[in-house]
Amino acid sequence: MALTEFLSQLDELAAAAQSAFSSAADAAAVEAARVEFLGAKSGRLKAVQKGLGSIPAADKPAAGQRFNAVKQQIEAALEAAQKRLAGTATQATAAGCDPTTPGTPLALGHLHPITQTIEELKDIMGRLGFSVAEGPEVEDEWHNFEALNIPAAHPARDPLENFYLTTASSGTAPTMLLRSQTSTVQIRVMEHTKPPVRIISLGRVYRPDTADATHYPMFHQIEGLLVDRQVTMADLKSVLRLFAASYLGHDVHIRFRPSFFPFTEPSVEVDMQWQDRWIEFGGAGMVDPHVLRAVGYDPDEVSGFAFGLGVERLCARRHHVTDIREFYKKDVRFLHQF
Repeated sequence: MALTEFLSQLDELAAAAQSAFSSAADAAAVEAARVEFLGAKSGRLKAVQKGLGSIPAADKPAAGQRFNAVKQQIEAALEAAQKRLAGTATQATAAGCDPTTPGTPLALGHLHPITQTIEELKDIMGRLGFSVAEGPEVEDEWHNFEALNIPAAHPARDPLENFYLTTASSGTAPTMLLRSQTSTVQIRVMEHTKPPVRIISLGRVYRPDTADATHYPMFHQIEGLLVDRQVTMADLKSVLRLFAASYLGHDVHIRFRPSFFPFTEPSVEVDMQWQDRWIEFGGAGMVDPHVLRAVGYDPDEVSGFAFGLGVERLCARRHHVTDIREFYKKDVRFLHQF
């Protein structure tokens, strides 16, 4: 190929590339022109470069120099087109943006009202000197019943009153169930801790109750335990009065009604008066000596009290919710209120 013919092809290529990049209206058009002229495999510049091999040896330096100049010219046209489009986009964005306009607020989630209540109860009882203890939700019969002085024939162990998961087979494995009370945590703590003990445990418990305004088959309890020397019912009432005043306000009063629980003696039902109405919140009492002996304590040396209150009822009373089922309906409109 003659040098003049090769140079003519380069000039035509440079002119065509300059025109394509100058007229490109968007990024897609620029990219199409880049592939057409500078493509590594099928670009037009690559095709012209193959003609260098047929140039006479004496003319190759001039041909190569011109080829490099055209290549740089096309690359410069590509860069200019990219900058032009970038500037246009920036101007369009700036023209449509008012920096004084308030931004769109982000929709942030927050803790469920029951979780909020649990955290607040932990804080209140922490200020009263109680530490938080946790335990498994799947329990054996020893911790859920026997260590709590609930014998085998007791109605509380009826299969219709519990969620049993397994049954003992030839005495090789313990019967397991979903815990029906957080008192199981008290047993586990006392088994490995010498007096004095001052703990609370908060968590889910399970009972096959029919769901209604005040009952649910899964709910949360706050369980308190204090074991030391010379602990009395007066200590129990003082702690519960301080607890109620801290959570519901100083206009709240509590009262005890005689009751029976296998793991406390004497036992009481705890009611709280708020806004001229008495509401039952749970049970309490002095730890039964049989329970103390079951964990290796000497009831002649130490005594203690325990109480268990329903977290859902506390939360509902605090926020004027009449049906605890509302907490589990996943209605975002309801949950946004807390």
